[in-house]
Amino acid sequence: MKSALPVAKDGPRINEEIRVREVQLIDASGENKGAVDIQTALGLAEAAGLDLVEIAPNSSPPVCKILDYGKYKFQAQKKAAEARKKQHVVEIKEIKLRPMIDDHDYDVKMRAMKRFFEEGDKVKITLRFRGREMAHQELGYQLLNRVKEDIGSFAKVESEPRFEGRQMVMLLAPR
Repeated sequence: MKSALPVAKDGPRINEEIRVREVQLIDASGENKGAVDIQTALGLAEAAGLDLVEIAPNSSPPVCKILDYGKYKFQAQKKAAEARKKQHVVEIKEIKLRPMIDDHDYDVKMRAMKRFFEEGDKVKITLRFRGREMAHQELGYQLLNRVKEDIGSFAKVESEPRFEGRQMVMLLAPR
């Protein structure tokens, strides 16, 4: 029978979890003490009333720092939350058009598109053909070229107009 593998801990090892003979020690004030025996390092950390935290486990010897582990974890969580807040997922918004769209409806769609680009999203324009409209595909190309000209200042064409069944598709990305 195999013995159970040790449970992988999320985050750095602290105090007695560090199982090496020697560590590169950085004290509470940030001063490098050099290579120190693990027992000495644990003693210094206990004397300071702090924890011995493994900062760089893959170096030889591992780098450990004397600090307050609770405070360290809190700072790491704050940093991660700040990074999540700053990242923006680029979505693909879809605008559906018809070949014989009226001018006012077209303007409304263009305003929506402009708003999507300001938010940093990509826009997929789908031009659907129904029935006999398939006989006049040039109207679709004209409409998509008009869209290209109108949004040229704040967006770029990522994929040119192409047919997918009974609809024409074009993908635009913000500049």
